[in-house]
Amino acid sequence: MTTKLLEVNNLKQYFPIKGGVFGRTVNQVKAVDDITFHVNEGETLSIVGESGCGKSTTGRAVLRLDDPTSGEINFDGENLLQLNKRQMREKRKDLQIIFQDPYASINPRQTVRQVLEEAMAIQNVLPKSERLDKILELLDIVGLGPHQLDRFPHEFSGGQRQRVGIARALAVDPKFIICDESVSALDVSIQAQILNLLKQLQREYHLTYLFIAHDLGVVRHISDRVAVMYLGNIVEIGEKQEIFDNPKHPYTKSLLSAIPVPEPDRKQERIVLKGDVPSPIDPPSGCRFHTRCPFATEKCKNEVPKLRKTETMTGTHQAACHYIEDIESGRKQPNY
Repeated sequence: MTTKLLEVNNLKQYFPIKGGVFGRTVNQVKAVDDITFHVNEGETLSIVGESGCGKSTTGRAVLRLDDPTSGEINFDGENLLQLNKRQMREKRKDLQIIFQDPYASINPRQTVRQVLEEAMAIQNVLPKSERLDKILELLDIVGLGPHQLDRFPHEFSGGQRQRVGIARALAVDPKFIICDESVSALDVSIQAQILNLLKQLQREYHLTYLFIAHDLGVVRHISDRVAVMYLGNIVEIGEKQEIFDNPKHPYTKSLLSAIPVPEPDRKQERIVLKGDVPSPIDPPSGCRFHTRCPFATEKCKNEVPKLRKTETMTGTHQAACHYIEDIESGRKQPNY
């Protein structure tokens, strides 16, 4: 039986736009607009989508690095939005993050020893006399050696810095880790090493990941389930194999058609979307994808589609589109 470690309900994250002499709020950026999802204990849920769709904002909101505008975030049965600052600080022992940029996420004036010990000190992990042994163990776990203990970040490569970032996340024995584009700044060969390390750590320590990425090849390698975001909304969510082999939403299909095929003789139809992504300051009415969707109708402009399961879907697979059945059966053809 699967246990839901994280449940996010109707999450909204709006950022005010100030203007005028008195700095009043004149508008809002609707970065995340009413999304609901869950992450089961011990699994990896990946969130994918174009830049600016709200992936990283979702991760920051879950950790309350930015306080959400509204919604509910239940972690291990406790609503994080009802915790005060002191309680949330204690709770962060169980929730950690690996940032995208290993060059910027580590203090350049601290050695590896200081970076890891600081994390333990903040969360009061272990007596001070026992922390060095724990640090050496962490370095070994992530593939670094004791001779690198007193080196500064500039003495490491990008991949090694990211290993330090992973060790820092593990230093407080978390249950849940958000990986925010944690391999996108690395070379492809180093990406593979870090992904394999993350999967190994997940097995050994029964970790749960929320993996945020735009690289679908990476997502396919590490995920159990995938959520596809577009302009602050989740448009499709389901088991990894279902999403990649049987996508239902037109946006998901266009994303997957952009994945390079490693077989020169195999032809793949490329679905090129027209127009640009609308502004999250003034998102389209109805389905937010209707301005670029080849199947859009008046209904799409006026009615917001709900995430739902159809007869053609299995498991937890859901998509937010009015015309899934018609598109699948061929009754509805593209407008171009």
